[in-house]
Amino acid sequence: MVIEKIIQKNTPLTESTFYILIAVAEPLHGYGIMNRVKDLSGGRVQLGPGTLYGALSNLQQIGLIEAADDGSGSERRKAYRMTAAGMAVAEYEIFRLEEMARNGRDMLNIGGKND
Repeated sequence: MVIEKIIQKNTPLTESTFYILIAVAEPLHGYGIMNRVKDLSGGRVQLGPGTLYGALSNLQQIGLIEAADDGSGSERRKAYRMTAAGMAVAEYEIFRLEEMARNGRDMLNIGGKND
């Protein structure tokens, strides 16, 4: 299947790329993406314009995001949104990261519900 090949070819995502991808679950422009990523990560991930626009270009090129109308009516600000392929990659990454965290907790005996 095409989606499986896209997932295999484009994962794992870097932390920054993952946050950018999930930030555009709804249409959002560059500055909004930077702010959403900062908020989602509790300020731990802060994107500069070069990193952001390089990642956006790459994500658009591989078909995980696309240009979108953010409803602002502004032609100066380009908005982006996640594609169906982007959603599949994001879901895959979430399951992969959850598995890693679960295995780490199990192996180190930390973070259990009874702790």
